[in-house]
Amino acid sequence: MGAVLAAVGAMALASCGSGGPPGQPPAAAAAGGPSRHAVVWAVGDGADGSEDGRRVAARIAAGHPDRLLYLGDVYEKGTRKDFAEHYAPGYGRLAARTAPTPGNHDWPNHATGYDPYWRHALGRTLGPWYAFRAGGWELLSVNSEVDHDPGSAQLRWLRGRLRAPGTCRIAFWHRPRFSASTHHGDQGDMEPVWNALRGHARIVLGGHDHDMQRFRPADGLTQFVSGAGGAERYPVRRDSRLAFAADNTLGALRLDLRPGRASYAFVDVGGRVLDRGTVRCRTGR
Repeated sequence: MGAVLAAVGAMALASCGSGGPPGQPPAAAAAGGPSRHAVVWAVGDGADGSEDGRRVAARIAAGHPDRLLYLGDVYEKGTRKDFAEHYAPGYGRLAARTAPTPGNHDWPNHATGYDPYWRHALGRTLGPWYAFRAGGWELLSVNSEVDHDPGSAQLRWLRGRLRAPGTCRIAFWHRPRFSASTHHGDQGDMEPVWNALRGHARIVLGGHDHDMQRFRPADGLTQFVSGAGGAERYPVRRDSRLAFAADNTLGALRLDLRPGRASYAFVDVGGRVLDRGTVRCRTGR
């Protein structure tokens, strides 16, 4: 698709919500009370031990994130060694501020890689799915690598979180419901999660495809793919659902969260803003 499809029209964690399924503790919370503003960066598919991955991590660190959403995949198999050699040298500098979600590469070995790494980094056990608050928004870490069909424990948990009024919610997971990449593309099995979010959230984030994509709003949801974290990039095909895409550069998504609105920007590894805009939401008050 080339460099960029033009956009149509031109982030310390505040406080922690309930974590995972019943009995699972919440994600780590930073010191202090709730904040009315948070800078949150989101990216996946960067922990392959490459210089490219370290460059993207350095760019995010230079952006002074309150929180990093790592959207999954520590290569090649998410083992303890992979976390030590491929994740820690780059993205590890932000581990204490990271809210992870597992990818297809790291979940099969989660008991010896993902789980102990994040337990040590965050100082507590991290459930397979969990929620927390930042900048007036609720963020929901969904696990695309375990059962998320209707009737599953994860879907029951998600629907429970969504009963509260308002739409100021961001859901993030690894394999995106929609993608115009020629490598993976749409992930139809994520439809039950997408359907549950309709009318209750505004932003959905995924990785998996190694590029940057923003879709036109559908069902009241704006979906971003932020998988250009350092691994080999994947081409994006022309797709009428897309508002923006970049498949020939590294970068990450920056979200500036405030009550009622989220300003977004795709930023390349050199600091150039490729796409920007605002998503508004309805608070629960």
